[in-house]
Amino acid sequence: MNRWRSVPLLVVLLGGGAVRGEDWPQFRGPRRDNISRETGLLRRFPEGGPKVLWSVEACQGYAAAAIVGERVFFEDYNRDEKQWLLRCLNLADGKELWRVNDPKLIRPNHGITRTVPACDGKLVFVLDPKCVLHAVDATSGKEVWRRDFVDTYKTQIPPWNNGQCPLLDGDRLIVAPGGAEALLVALDPATGRELWRTPNPDNWPMSHASVMPGELGGVRQYVYCTLKGLVGVNAADGKVLWRHARKFNVAVAPSPLPIAPDRVFMTSGYDAGTTMIRVHQDGDAFRTDSLFELTAEQWNAEVHTPILFRDKLFAVGRKEKGLFTCLELDGRTVWTSGGQASFDLGSFLLADGVFFILDGRTGLLRLVAAETGGYRELDRAQVLSGDNVWGPMALSSRKLVLRDMTKMVCIDVAAP
Repeated sequence: MNRWRSVPLLVVLLGGGAVRGEDWPQFRGPRRDNISRETGLLRRFPEGGPKVLWSVEACQGYAAAAIVGERVFFEDYNRDEKQWLLRCLNLADGKELWRVNDPKLIRPNHGITRTVPACDGKLVFVLDPKCVLHAVDATSGKEVWRRDFVDTYKTQIPPWNNGQCPLLDGDRLIVAPGGAEALLVALDPATGRELWRTPNPDNWPMSHASVMPGELGGVRQYVYCTLKGLVGVNAADGKVLWRHARKFNVAVAPSPLPIAPDRVFMTSGYDAGTTMIRVHQDGDAFRTDSLFELTAEQWNAEVHTPILFRDKLFAVGRKEKGLFTCLELDGRTVWTSGGQASFDLGSFLLADGVFFILDGRTGLLRLVAAETGGYRELDRAQVLSGDNVWGPMALSSRKLVLRDMTKMVCIDVAAP
């Protein structure tokens, strides 16, 4: 069985003092957990705020960066020319190295772009708003192969267009077309050749969630969520191991969070609430049980997937104006940022004992101690401008790349 293999790189160059950090090669980082293993990061911003290394204009959207080596990859759109773009920038100074142009009419629908590419060091993979998967040479920007999900798998493009981010898992690329011809597929990254596909007889539709890897019941699995429920497929062959029917409403943006050895946490917006299920083997088959349910009035997250840290869950909750919340694994609230800070639908990332959290309304960036005892803010700085600052962050080489609706910036977060 193919095992999960991340693609980080950590090299310290002695003598010159330069540090080459861990790559952030896909959505939620190298291990898909939204946690960076980099150290030596600041706890307070310099006087006057963090150093902005570069800033580039971007079309209206939420599409965030993947970082491999000294290259930053993100999708964009040229409204004047009606062209979808994949752009490559230099991490050090933001200089554009190349861009892919693909003629495509995409009308604004609460933003235009909203996904994160994946890069294995050789190719960059990105699923555009109209559900076309592009594989592009990371050095030259030349497109190597593509696959149109609407044509190939009879995918129905979700409302607000595609929001799914491809999963790189070792020597395979995992995506969820959610069409009549396939629920999930595994592809050979180099060629686009299909390795296996998961049938979709009940026509579970494509959602904005992304596929997540995990080991449940001792079996390596890929977990996905649609409006009709959760599904786990065998990583070895794509066969469905279990389905957990549950109604989600309008759109599913967060991704499922497998928690070894046998649980999956799932939250969503539009009054869908939150659930924790148990996945276990019963003879030769897998079974699922609901461990608890939380209503939207109790707690839920609408956009971002929680972080699992020290056997607790951390996320910006929609309830009570976007409070940053620490939850027990039984659903009980440990603490919130209530009375101190609210974040709307802002993103967050954990690194070196600090949560970096964006206010989704204003672009204010807060540093918060990664503690289970309570909310403790270390510092804050205005780095972006509102509204709808919802795009995920990426961190590599002590450089934090983040965006608002119209620009992407890179700030230095190295400790003095």
